[in-house]
Amino acid sequence: MKGSDTKLIRVIALFKLLKAVLLVLVGVGALKLLHMDIAGLLEEWVPRLGLEPGSRYVGRALRIAATLTPDKLKDLGVGSFIYAGLFFTEGIGLWLVKRWAEWLTVILTSSLVPVEVYEIVRHPTGLKGLLLIINLAVVAYLVYRLRSERSGLE
Repeated sequence: MKGSDTKLIRVIALFKLLKAVLLVLVGVGALKLLHMDIAGLLEEWVPRLGLEPGSRYVGRALRIAATLTPDKLKDLGVGSFIYAGLFFTEGIGLWLVKRWAEWLTVILTSSLVPVEVYEIVRHPTGLKGLLLIINLAVVAYLVYRLRSERSGLE
């Protein structure tokens, strides 16, 4: 494998590890909020952060916070930790440039593309679109590498 290939695989690994760390933070945050009045907490912090309490986005965040039950928070926390574990596995395997990690990344990332597309159609944002493009590029590159290695082109 060429040095530039190793560098690109490691960039992908760092991307996966970053996603894992963010999911761990989401999981910890969800579990810390488990027995708290989230809407009340947000109402308290909105003016401290200099946000407009009557704005559309703040109002939406407060409505969503009011619907968060302990079961939803627990599910969010546990789900975040499960996905973080998968991303850590992918990231570490890719960092070590393991072929099984490339296959795992192709399978897992491809399987989540329909969910990402659904989320973009439902609530489009530039960040979601960018993440979809990055994930599709990662899958395309890894499939290319795996096919090239199998056919002896590398």
